[in-house]
Amino acid sequence: MNGVLDAIEAFFDRLTEVDFRFVALAICCHLLKGMCTSRAWRNTLAAAYPDEEVPWPRIYAAYLAGIGVNALMPFRGGDVVKLGLAHRAIPGATYVTLASSLLVLAIVDSIVALGFFAYALTQHVLPSFASLPDLPSFDYHLPLEHPRVSAVIVVTLLVLLVLGAVKAKRELDEFKARVRQGVIVLTDRWRYLRTVALWQLGDWTLRLLTVACFLAAFGIDVTVRNVLLVQVTQSLATLVPVSPAGIGTEQAFIVYVFRGTVAGSKLLAFSVGMKLTLVATNVVVGFTALALTLRTLNVGSFLRRRRNEEAPAES
Repeated sequence: MNGVLDAIEAFFDRLTEVDFRFVALAICCHLLKGMCTSRAWRNTLAAAYPDEEVPWPRIYAAYLAGIGVNALMPFRGGDVVKLGLAHRAIPGATYVTLASSLLVLAIVDSIVALGFFAYALTQHVLPSFASLPDLPSFDYHLPLEHPRVSAVIVVTLLVLLVLGAVKAKRELDEFKARVRQGVIVLTDRWRYLRTVALWQLGDWTLRLLTVACFLAAFGIDVTVRNVLLVQVTQSLATLVPVSPAGIGTEQAFIVYVFRGTVAGSKLLAFSVGMKLTLVATNVVVGFTALALTLRTLNVGSFLRRRRNEEAPAES
């Protein structure tokens, strides 16, 4: 935590050096990125439910609400909100189909992220497993320094997964049918490439442009190498999402990756500035979308009501 506070202090110390024109441009790219992602998801759902109207504005609102909640909650809690709002937007939709539709989006995301990670490996800048406990990040400090507690958490998660699998097996045929429905767009290769993959490539292009704008705003060289390495640190920070928005882990990685090439204080100011700006943007647009959709910000009440409505239909 002290490392994070030091990084925030470094950010405010360099605030007068920031070019806010590039910050504004970065925010625009970030918002456009969300539009591309939500459009890809909407098209995936439209293929899954060809007889239903799948309104993009409501799916976009669900996506924005999800990232807004994820910005404040660890363990991807916003994904539950995202699925709940999407379920509300599509009559007759099931959570299994909605969740499996996200697997379609994971294909391009995984390929691109692995490609960037492979590039980072060729640069020999990533920390080894042995050096992870020494990184100034509270995200990894607890599990690496307390292996017994981590083991209990992992075992608990595995037990829950097994119980979930046993429950799913009872209605295996129906479950498999709903999963197939969620990924059915993959059976039409051209439709998938045109309506899903293309939008996701736009998403990744805008991600890189966002990073480039922030680098320019903080006076760091905007090169392909620097942009890709920053993106890799962001991806690595999401692997263990135990803190809101991966705060702490990302700063630790970026200082390690750019060690010896950029001043540490400038790196911390850049990383924290980018993170705080994007988190604030996600929270504002996310909770605005949530309020406009539900006419309330009481997420828990909404989810409980949806579960109660689903219970009679499933019984």
